[in-house]
Amino acid sequence: MVMVSQGRLRAAFARRLSEMYGREVPAYRTLVEVSQKVNDGVLRRAGAGAERLGSIERVTAERHGAIRVGTPAELRQVSRIFGAMGMYPVGFYDLREAAASAVPVISTAFRPIAADELAGDPFRVFTSMLTPADPRFFDPDLRERLERFLAARQLFPPELLELADRAAHERELPQEQAVRFTHLAVQAFALGQEPIDQAWYETLERVSAVAADIGGVRSTHINHLTPRVLDIDDLYVRMTERGITMIDQIQGPPRWSGPDVLLRQTSFRALAEPRALRRPDGRLTTGSLRVRFGEVEARGIALTRAGRARYDDLQARADGVPARSVWKREFPATERDLAVERLAFFTYRPVPQRPRDGRRPGTALADLIDHGWVGAEPIVYEDFLPRSAAGIFQSNLTGQGVRDDGRAAADYDGDWLSGAIGAEVLDPFTLYESQQRRSLQDTAHALGLPEIT
Repeated sequence: MVMVSQGRLRAAFARRLSEMYGREVPAYRTLVEVSQKVNDGVLRRAGAGAERLGSIERVTAERHGAIRVGTPAELRQVSRIFGAMGMYPVGFYDLREAAASAVPVISTAFRPIAADELAGDPFRVFTSMLTPADPRFFDPDLRERLERFLAARQLFPPELLELADRAAHERELPQEQAVRFTHLAVQAFALGQEPIDQAWYETLERVSAVAADIGGVRSTHINHLTPRVLDIDDLYVRMTERGITMIDQIQGPPRWSGPDVLLRQTSFRALAEPRALRRPDGRLTTGSLRVRFGEVEARGIALTRAGRARYDDLQARADGVPARSVWKREFPATERDLAVERLAFFTYRPVPQRPRDGRRPGTALADLIDHGWVGAEPIVYEDFLPRSAAGIFQSNLTGQGVRDDGRAAADYDGDWLSGAIGAEVLDPFTLYESQQRRSLQDTAHALGLPEIT
């Protein structure tokens, strides 16, 4: 019997989801095509340097998706589906606080966590959940109506969840069941065809377009799908030249001459898509909704907690001034400096051509790098930035919505989210730190050192 591993299951799901989304949103196909052309150009210009942050095969195949659900029960079901594919919840993102407009969601990202799994297929799904308990957005009456509506719907068929549980438990599926699982999972995230209650949708839309997209329909759908590109500035220009309307700016760190860090993102604007609407008198009509868009990302080096604090400070101070000048003045301009200042994460290995003259190396990381004993390979940032994610959401909203800042926010945090999912939401810093620490220990051992300081 042919068995399909979780990694192969994940790769098949990502590929077929991309095919489905391309049929539903043709501009996404253009985005993928332009991304490929940009990547090919960077590879020709930079050679092996273009693969400093991942092989071109990985970059070409790489995607992240985004979905939205309404309740902890739905989130637990999503966790079961992604758990079947070796994907775990990593990071807590509070988009309620990251956006100036009304974005009443908290989020996590389901993704692989082992280095070899990430290298094979790093598919991620940024998953947001509505926060109806937050009185800044929903008064008691609307909250009660919303929670009743959400409790009455079923997003995922029982067969899909049963197959997911088997795959998670056995870490593989027989090929026939793997094909069935992938088909059901892709269909679960296709755009729903059931008519939408127009009055109910518009009620939620007055609060937030995101709330309407989650709680105004009886299904969920892939909200955007994101290829990875090696030169996002070039892509932005090329998409605009093709007549695709992009959002106003690229989110994340500025373009500069130093190392790429964290994550830069942009997207084309949400497209008007025809949807069947049911009017209050029961008649059906065809309207259009703008909820889905095509995002693209450029990934850089993962920053340590100290590096992230530096980044957040520079971003805050750069608001309203040329960000590039601030970065050039205050952010390390080389990978070597990021490493020795412990501002970014690297995998360390002994250099094969290291000195063989009988000298013993010291234990200081800077000396080991500078004198050719140790090489540092950047660890790719696999996660997300709340401010950037909120910026993308915000740029694609049909309106600002309503948020009453005179009311206290409902208390949602990472511990709450772990309890809602029924599994620990992992800390991304801990994952990167563990990978770097193991590499330092292995390198110290290979060089006969007690430790590397």
